[in-house]
This record gives sequence, C-alpha cells and structure tokens, in this order.
Amino acid sequence: MIKKEMIKKHLLTCSVTLVLVLISMLNIFSTTITESVAKPARLSDRTSKFIFIKSNTAAYNFAAEALPVNDARVTFKLNKSLRQHAFKNVQSTLLHRKAEVLFPIIEPILKFYGIPDDFKYIPLVESGLKSGTSSKGASGLWQFMAGTARTYGLKVGHGVDERQNVRKSTIAACKYIKELYGEFNSWTLAAAAYNNGSIKLAKAINKQNEDNYFRMSLNRETGSYVYKLIAMKAIIEQPKKFGYKNYINITQPTQLLAFN
Repeated sequence: MIKKEMIKKHLLTCSVTLVLVLISMLNIFSTTITESVAKPARLSDRTSKFIFIKSNTAAYNFAAEALPVNDARVTFKLNKSLRQHAFKNVQSTLLHRKAEVLFPIIEPILKFYGIPDDFKYIPLVESGLKSGTSSKGASGLWQFMAGTARTYGLKVGHGVDERQNVRKSTIAACKYIKELYGEFNSWTLAAAAYNNGSIKLAKAINKQNEDNYFRMSLNRETGSYVYKLIAMKAIIEQPKKFGYKNYINITQPTQLLAFN
C-alpha cells in the first residue's frame, strides 16, 4: 500500500514538472516569434521608405524653398508642368539656345542684387518661345508693363523702350523682385507676386490665411507659375532626362559680360 502511494506521488511530481517545462517552452517560443515579427516592422523604417517612394517633390525646389512632400495636389501640378516642358511637347531646343545667350548677362546681375539664381528662369517662362509685346502691353524678356518699367527706372516712350534692353531690364527686375521679397519674406511668393501683382497676392494670403504658395488656391496662371519656373530649371539643368538631345551646354557667366 505504501509502495503504491509512493508511485502515485512520483507520477504526480513528474506530471507537474512536465507541465511546467511545456509552459516554459511555449513562453520562450512565443517570445522568439514576437521578436522576429516585430523586428522588420519598425515604424521609422516604414515611414522613411514611404516618403522616399511617394514623394518626387523633394528633388525639386525654387530658390532653395522646397515643395511640400507627399502632397498629391503638388505632385500632380509638378508632373503636369514637367510634361508640358519636355521635348516631346516642346519639340525645340530654342530655350536652351536662349539660355546660352542670356544667362551670362542675367546671372551676375542677379548675384549683385542678392537675388537667387533661380530667378533667371523668369525670362524663359515669360517670353517663352516668343518675343515682343503681349496683348496686355507687357514687353521685353521680363514682360514689364510700361508703368511698372518706368517705376523701376526704365525709359518707355518717345521712340525709346528700354524693356528690350537685357541688361537694363534685368536691373529693373532685380529692384522689383527685391521689393517683393521685402513685402512677402519668401522668394516663392515674390515670384508669384511678380506674375500676379503684390496687391492681389496679399489679398489672397489674407483671405485664405495661408502664406505657403504651394498650399494656396490661386488663379490658373499664378497657381502654375512657380511650377513652370521649376520645370524650366529642370529641363535646362537636366536636358537628357526630359528628352532633349541636341542641346548646348550653358557656360559660366562673367562679371565683364554682364556689366560692360
């Protein structure tokens, strides 16, 4: 009888030990699985990959002011402008030839007045593949209206139109752009105001309570203006990427050429 009770106690002890061992093994296995699953799913890794894949705006900017990333509206407008200026649609290298002639004159003047280099693309966007006077009366590379041109020191009238003078009109444009930057404290907004006028832009900013150009709702022309400048910058700096093959390399400017 005593022998049977001892056997029962021994079996019970073995059973309890076995159960404890099994529970311990399950806990270890569960911990290992959890760690192996959680390791590659770190939020920081997923987030950085998402931004890298989704945002093609990060590579583009105007006057070192970056476009908002992961904004579908911004990406759409940027891609649309890039397509419009690609060689497939333009079918001409005239813009590159214009840049080769004009940039050595324009760049040093912009630098002298402390204006970002990206503003040199305004004449290419404003005059485009055409020249002369617009239907509204704007004329020259910088497309000045007569009144604005006179305000910034250009002679217009009596057989003289200094809006057609590259050097003088660029100096006038620099004075105007610098004034716009002083008002809006943003080069992007200064470019938008150059297109739409400071009064209209200021009203839009106050009405929308928004001073980020890329998040503002503006008229069609002004709303696409900075995107056009960014696209122009892209095709001039990276012509092959946008289908341009027989283009001319843009040479570095000289102070002598600009001011003499």
